[in-house]
Amino acid sequence: MSRPVLWTYAFVDRPARHFERACDFWTAVTQTSLSEPRGEQGEFVTLLPKDADAGVKVQAVTEGDGGAHLDLAVEDVPGFVATALGLGAETAAAHDGWAVLRSPAGQLFCAVPWHGEYVRPPVVAGARLDQVCLDVPPSVYESEVAFWGGLLPDWSSRPGSRPEFHVVEPPRGLPIRILLQRLEAERAVHGHLDLACGADIDAVRAHHEGLGAQLVARHPHWTVMRDPTGGLYCLTGRDAHTGGLPRPVTRPSEPTADR
Repeated sequence: MSRPVLWTYAFVDRPARHFERACDFWTAVTQTSLSEPRGEQGEFVTLLPKDADAGVKVQAVTEGDGGAHLDLAVEDVPGFVATALGLGAETAAAHDGWAVLRSPAGQLFCAVPWHGEYVRPPVVAGARLDQVCLDVPPSVYESEVAFWGGLLPDWSSRPGSRPEFHVVEPPRGLPIRILLQRLEAERAVHGHLDLACGADIDAVRAHHEGLGAQLVARHPHWTVMRDPTGGLYCLTGRDAHTGGLPRPVTRPSEPTADR
């Protein structure tokens, strides 16, 4: 088996026609600057924080409405790819030094080289973008949970505080964790971003609305938002510094949520 994942990136995938607007919004949300564009069509950029290593990138996609995916940075890309394929993944695209893979449920993710990243981006404006949530249809949910737990054996893979959630949490210091959410109905797997806000969800929501986002729905422990390009994401009540769950504020028996 290859060495463990040494860094993680969340990718904001947005339609190419909205790429510039997506970059403007997400750099404002994360208080970062843009790298120079990369790729054959200039379709990739990195959001660069001050005095830390990057943990978020943006991609212009030419098909579909976008979403989110993970980049997993490792020292041994071929070994990691072989492990993923042995667990049921498929190769979506092979490149020189990195690969695009597809999980058993169909979620795209990338295996990329590690370049020495180790300083986690800070909490900014009361929030931290720290989670990619995979919305998984019920027919393949259990196999998807098993896949990510097997691919990331040094991560903590455990049931969430609600029956439809499963958490795959990295070792301390890595910037992005995974939440698997079992959907109620069958549809294609889809990834979206989650930001941990602690008790500041309403303040963060108002800040994001000032940047052009729209409120979609409120839940007891998270709020669903739509960014200016139409992409959905969530503001969660998890602690922005630790990623941990909030303490119950009503009845002790009431469940909190890993969102």
